[in-house]
Amino acid sequence: MWAAASVWQVIDTPSAKQLLRWSEALAGIARTGLGFTESLYEQERYEEILRVAADIRVTAEEGPGDAEDVDGLVEEWMRSVGKGVPGYVTPKVAVGAAVGNDRGEILLVQRADSGIWLYPTGWADIGYSAPEVVVKEVKEETGIDVEIVRLIAVLDGLRIGVSRIPLYSLVFQCRVLGGELSPHPLECSEVGWFPLDSLPVPLAGAERWGRHVFAALRGEPIEVLYDSVRSPVWRGEPER
Repeated sequence: MWAAASVWQVIDTPSAKQLLRWSEALAGIARTGLGFTESLYEQERYEEILRVAADIRVTAEEGPGDAEDVDGLVEEWMRSVGKGVPGYVTPKVAVGAAVGNDRGEILLVQRADSGIWLYPTGWADIGYSAPEVVVKEVKEETGIDVEIVRLIAVLDGLRIGVSRIPLYSLVFQCRVLGGELSPHPLECSEVGWFPLDSLPVPLAGAERWGRHVFAALRGEPIEVLYDSVRSPVWRGEPER
């Protein structure tokens, strides 16, 4: 009886965020396998794993999986399968900019597609270094010219809930050089400067990065923020 009770204490109902992470991990394994295998038997098994992963994701996002939604997601994943090393599925890379001013405020943008607020961020474009993309993104999204001060965070987008796409976000502290606030006409609904005690909502992932970013903007001697290792990786809760 004691053993059974212990098992139920350990096996908690997974959250939607956990289900999404498991789904993306399974889909990544299956697509990578399809990119390398020459065995028809293994191809069938990987495609079946993709369907299970799609069912998990649709259920996490919408409730019990609709067959058409599952089929559509499987087809989308199958179209992304590459051959060999180019087909090895890894997280995408994004960059973010923690920009402060002399009033202790942070520069935030409201995404036009979701209405969610976040520091300026974007995908890491090929042909640019990560700092170059940061400078470019801040200018494009906000109209502000900046220079890089330091790297302050490397974060898993799935873990903090700022993305449903597997990504690693490299966040850089930036210093203002000039420019005028001007939101990108397609990507941003609004841009602005905000103090710590008056941040807009909804603000993506602020409980994870907010205190750390504002400490950086105050010039405090911080270390780079990164995600702790779960124990066990697939069921444990992160310490930070």
